[in-house]
Amino acid sequence: MKELILYRDLKYQKLFDQIIRQLTPQAEQMKETMPESFACAGQLIELAASYGFEGNLWHCFLALCLADHENAYSTSCEITGPVRGTLNELAAHDFKIMKELFDQDISKLDFGEEGGIWAALSDYRANDGNSKIYNKRIRDQIVTLAVELKKAPDVQVFGEKITTFYKNFGVGKFGLNKAFRVEETDTDPKIIPITSMDHIYLNDLVGYERQKEKLIENTEAFLDGKPANNVLLFGDSGTGKSSSIKAILNEYYDRGLRIIEVYKHQFHTLSKIQEQIKDRNYKFIIYMDDLSFEDTELEYKYLKAIIEGGLAKKPGNVLIYATSNRRHLIREKFSDKRQLDDELHNNDTVQEKLSLVARFGVTIYYGAPEPAEFKEIVKQLAARSQISMPLEELYEKANIWELSHGGLSGRTANQFITYLLAKQENC
Repeated sequence: MKELILYRDLKYQKLFDQIIRQLTPQAEQMKETMPESFACAGQLIELAASYGFEGNLWHCFLALCLADHENAYSTSCEITGPVRGTLNELAAHDFKIMKELFDQDISKLDFGEEGGIWAALSDYRANDGNSKIYNKRIRDQIVTLAVELKKAPDVQVFGEKITTFYKNFGVGKFGLNKAFRVEETDTDPKIIPITSMDHIYLNDLVGYERQKEKLIENTEAFLDGKPANNVLLFGDSGTGKSSSIKAILNEYYDRGLRIIEVYKHQFHTLSKIQEQIKDRNYKFIIYMDDLSFEDTELEYKYLKAIIEGGLAKKPGNVLIYATSNRRHLIREKFSDKRQLDDELHNNDTVQEKLSLVARFGVTIYYGAPEPAEFKEIVKQLAARSQISMPLEELYEKANIWELSHGGLSGRTANQFITYLLAKQENC
């Protein structure tokens, strides 16, 4: 345990240490360690419930420790695959220790008792296999990694299995999560995983085919390493701008796409955020929802500088996707025109306000649907929700609903369907 070089300061280091102490006690100390043994078993069960683990929970736990740990070796492997030189030798040293831990039989912690708790944890059956922390794909891969590492005949194969996992799925929070938020600290900002996201896909969004096609085209170019633009989705509220970006993430997560949500008051941290992600083997979208500025707010200057300005080169694995109800982002009033008339160089002031939008190479307009389009949205959503109702009655009720609930929009249609479903359940 103390001889590990690279794999130190694990996410669950305390539990890791406690279980190892249980596995290597002196014979005369075995009975004394039983209370701590039960506490460790309880923590493993809680982790299994959170991550959706099954099978041998000790192996799943060790596989999680390996998959989640960012160090010089693991972060290099996610970019290049197998590495050579001294770093590879140091990793092999740690893998030898980890393999010895994999070879430990946790059922011996039952001290000969038949049907003990640790025997049950060596063949644990999950309730549903769903993870509250990772998506199902990553959860399945960690469970599979645990099985493969146990089967590894020697340290070399053991290391190859881990290295392949890093190359295929990444490592740490960026490899095992898809969405993040920013938490400001006294020093550098922290990028924190978001563990619960809407499972919405592009096919779930009815209409707006041209808009989705334009967004897909830019995103795929970005993922393929081709030139791609920052994107501004603007237009009427409730038309699916934010949902489109969430759907893009869910569609392309498997290809290494990640998203970081940044709020307006956090724009001063953008340069430090880019420094943290620029050398990772993922493509990052910095997502800004409902972006707009009052004419007295100056945060937009940070955004202008980070998009196209400053001395530092913009990372090739970062784009900005923003949504707004305003085409020009910065609020303008008729009174501004009268004030500009008094300025010596009023065109400079106008250009200063418009230059932010110009830094988004792709702008996509989401307008409110026409009545016929609104009906089509309602029709398709009703069919997906298995609502059985004559179309004329459905349309009539939808029209009555939208008149008092925000007008024609995809959001209004979705709220109307939710209302119908609730009525069905109450009947």
